[in-house]
Amino acid sequence: MNDSTNAWLGVIAVATLLIAIVQVGVLVAAGLLARRLAKLAANLEEQVKPVFQHLDTIGREASRAAALATVQVERADRLFADVTGRVEQSLDQVQSAMSMPAREGAALISAFRAAFSVFRNPPPSSRRSRTRGDDEDALFI
Repeated sequence: MNDSTNAWLGVIAVATLLIAIVQVGVLVAAGLLARRLAKLAANLEEQVKPVFQHLDTIGREASRAAALATVQVERADRLFADVTGRVEQSLDQVQSAMSMPAREGAALISAFRAAFSVFRNPPPSSRRSRTRGDDEDALFI
């Protein structure tokens, strides 16, 4: 082999060695970067963990408050329904208490009117002299 071929083979060997060194350097840098990213993720997780715990606590408290509010609304609804029923019952009692004397008063007034009308206009006497013709007219067909 001649010297130029050996020179070119030397250049190729040096280039291959440099490429291998660069690849090893890239792999080492990638490993260091991965390790730093893992540390960063762990640090971020430690810092975010209390925030998520607070959010969880807030969610549980909100759920409990909603449950209490629901109970209070149902209680108020029952209270208003009870009050409404009692008011209706009271109004019915007042109405019946007011209408009963009014009916009795109307009945008394009607009785007095009937009594006074009897005294003013006495009914015609029920005794009439019946004649024989009246009896025969009733039998006529």
